[in-house]
Amino acid sequence: MIKGGNAFVPTVPLRIAVRNGVDVAVLLLTEQGRVRGDADIVFHGAPVHPSGAVRLLGEESGTVWLEAGLTAVEGEIVRVLVVGSTETGAMRDVHGLSVEAFAPDGTSVARYEVTDAGGETAMVLAELYRRAGGWKFRAVGQGYVNGLAGLATDHGVEVAENAPAQAEAAPIPFQPPPAAPSQAPAPYQPQAPVPPPQGPVPYQPPAPGFAPPSAPPPTVAAPPSPPPPPQPQPGGAPDWTYGSVFEPYVQTGRDNDVITVNGLPPGPVVVDLQVQGDGYTGLWPLTRFNKEGDSLVNSTEDNFRGRVLTQVPGNGRLRLQLKADGPWRIEVLPLAAATRLTEEELECRGPDVLLHTGGIADLALRYRGDDNLIINLYELAGHDDPAALPTDENVVNEIGRRRETVPLPEGPLIVHLEMADGPWRARLVDVQPHSRPRVGGGQANVTDISAAQGWLRRGRR
Repeated sequence: MIKGGNAFVPTVPLRIAVRNGVDVAVLLLTEQGRVRGDADIVFHGAPVHPSGAVRLLGEESGTVWLEAGLTAVEGEIVRVLVVGSTETGAMRDVHGLSVEAFAPDGTSVARYEVTDAGGETAMVLAELYRRAGGWKFRAVGQGYVNGLAGLATDHGVEVAENAPAQAEAAPIPFQPPPAAPSQAPAPYQPQAPVPPPQGPVPYQPPAPGFAPPSAPPPTVAAPPSPPPPPQPQPGGAPDWTYGSVFEPYVQTGRDNDVITVNGLPPGPVVVDLQVQGDGYTGLWPLTRFNKEGDSLVNSTEDNFRGRVLTQVPGNGRLRLQLKADGPWRIEVLPLAAATRLTEEELECRGPDVLLHTGGIADLALRYRGDDNLIINLYELAGHDDPAALPTDENVVNEIGRRRETVPLPEGPLIVHLEMADGPWRARLVDVQPHSRPRVGGGQANVTDISAAQGWLRRGRR
């Protein structure tokens, strides 16, 4: 693809390789061509967008890998810019500068080689943008001699007055690392547990008019191989590193059924279930003897929806028995895709799996259902076995409408609303900073204004 060229790409999670030896950042823009705030900057100090749609996966042999989950990009975001910059020298000193996008099966869907870089120190290399209900890839190659500060200012990033822009440096001969081959990422090795890239994927309620097919679908293939694990970065570690990562598995059907998912990494996963109907909904894991395990869902609520926590056995084969009256949709997600708790109010209904990554805090919850409210905590600090959860602590077991304030220890922590037949609201209050280094399970979040200003100053954390 030449500069200015564009082409449609599949609306799937794309793996993007940026070569060769440049620093990489991603800006998520609205229709006005501007970020909504510092959270829309993904860089080494904040490697995952709050939506979970864009994440930096790490660097290998001079190639920086990132993932853009196009189906998860918020509707307000219309453009995703891939930005490259240098700490020394200019972009013209970078040999083999290119951007290449891969589909989940490893097929290259777009590639742009930058051949006309000049004295600029930062450049919009490429962009993904919405068009005709899908996404296109454009080879941009727009450079900024005034560096990241100029590029960021053009796209709505407020540069603090005491944060000087990067000075233009005289070109310094650039010594690139060995070029990475143009190939798809290495496949996941389930026998070696790895930390997933952090970032939440917010709960998506059923779209209006949701109606799975009236007959069960044919057997669905096992989920595709997930991306390789993120590599440690000098600018900060992810704030959620517990459990394995894999591509979500989705199946739809109608009425009672048994769902089988092969090839999953052993360990805890999130199961998102949506059922349209006014009858009973039940969900159980099946043991190796094909017997029902402990109940995951036991509800008489109309049009049930919710997320529950279950465990993938050591053989990587998850089997679930579903009882439902009506059409349904089920999705199996990695634990890292669970919703993050913040000081912003979260409004949901039904059971859910929430993640807490901050310091000591209180969880303020208002429950408006008529049946059981059961909440369990899984404290992960110091727990380093991604194939199993620690013993849970039951903190709420009540019936009917109520207000609860639950004290939470330091994260990383799983908050599992095991039963919640009805709407609820939750948010964190009185959040304290971490008082101890993160040991196992995760790291403190560094997505803040000072981190973004550090990115503009080329500061390394």
